[in-house]
Amino acid sequence: MRVGRRRREEAEVEASSMNDIMFFLMLFFLIASTLANPNVINIMLPKASTTTQMETKTLPLTVRIENKGSENEELGIYIEQDRVAFDDLDDILAEEKEKAGVSDEGKSLLNVVLRLDKDLKVQDMVDVMQVGANLGIKMVLATDKTNQ
Repeated sequence: MRVGRRRREEAEVEASSMNDIMFFLMLFFLIASTLANPNVINIMLPKASTTTQMETKTLPLTVRIENKGSENEELGIYIEQDRVAFDDLDDILAEEKEKAGVSDEGKSLLNVVLRLDKDLKVQDMVDVMQVGANLGIKMVLATDKTNQ
């Protein structure tokens, strides 16, 4: 008669509770990291009777293609609601920069929000941004959120 070998039982580690522990550790570190801001040094600031607050001025600049698809297609540049010629853009932005003033570090307090037509040529966009770069104005490109 043939006697079968007994199956040896091997030691196993139950890891089902390990998932719970790892989840709680992840939550703990996530919450702790949002509460602690390592870039901030806490100090007591001196008191003053008067304070000045520097505020930046935001100026919307819209560039779009006028008469799209026709033979007389042209570039339309608008500051707020007013249309301006590209040749006058440098002077107008220089005036706005002077009105906004400069910070203590010597940087302009004017921020220009560029709203560019998605069909605009890259060279036209670079030309407009170059005007702001020459004047030392911070320019920010506005975009729409994509729905994916």
